[in-house]
Amino acid sequence: MHPYALLGIAIATEVAGTTALKFSDGMTKLGPSVVVVIGYGFSFWLLALTLKSMPIGLVYAVWSGLGVAAIAIVGVYWFDEPLNLAGIAGLALIILGVVVLQLSGSGAH
Repeated sequence: MHPYALLGIAIATEVAGTTALKFSDGMTKLGPSVVVVIGYGFSFWLLALTLKSMPIGLVYAVWSGLGVAAIAIVGVYWFDEPLNLAGIAGLALIILGVVVLQLSGSGAH
């Protein structure tokens, strides 16, 4: 599978795990807690596979940056968390940073 596909799935499973963390009520609810462990475990496994063919700096920047942006959007839509103009600008800067890192030649080999 293409490394970017693995990375995309790693981001999705991390976001699922983080969302389940919110539902777990401090890891006191069994179902969401299991999803947290599986989501993070699967995400890290996919990261390890991705690192076989991509630089660690790029992989971590993309995984963490897009994960933060995605979970912020989940927070807005599922948990009614506020996102003001400064928050939107911050998320845009994270995404811009990931793009600049990719364009700088740090992409997959």
